[in-house]
Amino acid sequence: MSRTHSAPMNGLNTLKVAPACGIDFGTSNSTAGWVRPGHGTLLPLEGDKLTLPSVIFFHAEDEEVRYGRAALADYLEGYEGRLMRSLKSLLGTSMIDDFTEVAGRALPFRELLARFVGELKQRAELAAGHEFSRAVLGRPVFFIDDDAAADQRAQDTLEDVARKAGLREIAFQYEPIAAAFDYESKISSEELVLVVDIGGGTSDFSLIRVGPKRAGRAERRDDILANGGVHIGGTDFDRALSLASMMPMLGLGSSLKSGLAMPSAPYFNLATWHTINMAYSKKAWSEISDLHREASDKPKLERLQSVVRERAGHWLALQVEAAKIDLSNSAQTQIDIGRIAAGESVSLHRDDLDRSINGLVTTVEQTVSKLLRDAGLAADGIDTVFFTGGSSGVPLLRQRILALLPQARSVEGDLFGSIGAGLALDAQRKFG
Repeated sequence: MSRTHSAPMNGLNTLKVAPACGIDFGTSNSTAGWVRPGHGTLLPLEGDKLTLPSVIFFHAEDEEVRYGRAALADYLEGYEGRLMRSLKSLLGTSMIDDFTEVAGRALPFRELLARFVGELKQRAELAAGHEFSRAVLGRPVFFIDDDAAADQRAQDTLEDVARKAGLREIAFQYEPIAAAFDYESKISSEELVLVVDIGGGTSDFSLIRVGPKRAGRAERRDDILANGGVHIGGTDFDRALSLASMMPMLGLGSSLKSGLAMPSAPYFNLATWHTINMAYSKKAWSEISDLHREASDKPKLERLQSVVRERAGHWLALQVEAAKIDLSNSAQTQIDIGRIAAGESVSLHRDDLDRSINGLVTTVEQTVSKLLRDAGLAADGIDTVFFTGGSSGVPLLRQRILALLPQARSVEGDLFGSIGAGLALDAQRKFG
């Protein structure tokens, strides 16, 4: 399907211009949608692009702040500064109340999130030519697994961040349900749909009845049969692939001269988007230097030192992410690591990706199975599996989920835009 969404149908085509927008603040990418009959729902946020990568780059020299693709481009071009990505992953964690150093001053993580959401809102308003004070924000089914109080705190934090960004009236909708609303606007008969939304930070699922006669209802509670989710997403797949295939090149799994295993903390920091900067601290550099002196395989530790010295952790994470995407579409790929080890590259095969993420995919599969059991539905009762979210294209994950529902039709939505478009439809319903 195209990323440009046509005007909503199925009972919604007579709606006026919406007074509110939908905002999908994603772990990896963000979108904003606005219902305007006769126009595409998603708003362009960076040039003609309908997505804004959830990235901020703070320039060290002139204190300029860049967002999205421009932020990544500046970082990769070698500008000195601080790159921050996967900001949404901070919600519900203890880190949300901490500070990070930016341009020599302590910046609260809450302010960091408010800056990005504010930029997202401002860009949406510029594209729409309309000021938004009301919005429906997407949220995962669970910010935090198995902790209702922490999950509520995460939503409260996001609401507080959105208010600081200038939104006065805020509603929330589960992201997979928003995706179901987008799918519903394109079908002509009633279906029972399992929405599979695999984003950057979470895997979320909803069983919902959709169809033309249901689309115009203001209240859809009775159409939702079950929701479920788990805190596993694309960044977890990236980390697993990095730890299995890249970090061993830097010394993970090797030993010290004493025979003890190499400590894993530096590698986990470098393999996890929102902790990469921890590897650049003076304390971390001192610890890595000590490990190099005691390492049995010094060349590997020299690669690790090169990553930290060149502040190439984010660059390396981007190479791993690109390899994951390549392996979702082809049988093999290569990662050029010449920036940290001249002339060297790492060859990866689809089996390497499958092995590294197998445990994570099993957990996702078990979550879907539990959802079906809790709903009391047989597999043959599901008409359609609707895939959305940038990480739902991972072959092993799709195979395992579709194996649970062999008779269901598989439909791929707009992997990056279905949620934002569905949130816009929900904003129309909730705010008029």
